[in-house]
Amino acid sequence: MRLRSDVWVAALVRRAFVGGAHAGIVHHGADEAGAIFVAVDRLDGANDLWGPAPQSDFGETDGDDRRFERLAARVPRDEIRARIASERRFDGDLWLVEVEDKAGRHFIEPPPADPDAPPRFVPDWPPKL
Repeated sequence: MRLRSDVWVAALVRRAFVGGAHAGIVHHGADEAGAIFVAVDRLDGANDLWGPAPQSDFGETDGDDRRFERLAARVPRDEIRARIASERRFDGDLWLVEVEDKAGRHFIEPPPADPDAPPRFVPDWPPKL
């Protein structure tokens, strides 16, 4: 069973505060099933935007977890606002949570894949002699 959007957002905001960041709900969407977007203000003029991943990215083992993808990276705040305005014309029930964190942490669980992260090291097994 998937968590309601309001419960998921409350947990995200709590994780941000526990992690030493600030988070707030900029737009309150539908409590039960509104789409959730997370804007991250890096406090240096750069902003990231995370949004729902396409349903085609979900596997059978993903269960009811929410999956996210990065929609914008290190862009000015105006670009984030324009993108959210466009999304709100399509879906007025969406949530927008803004996180302010110098390190750029988004506090999304389970964490989405980061396209800028180095490839994960997977050792050969069994070892080749």
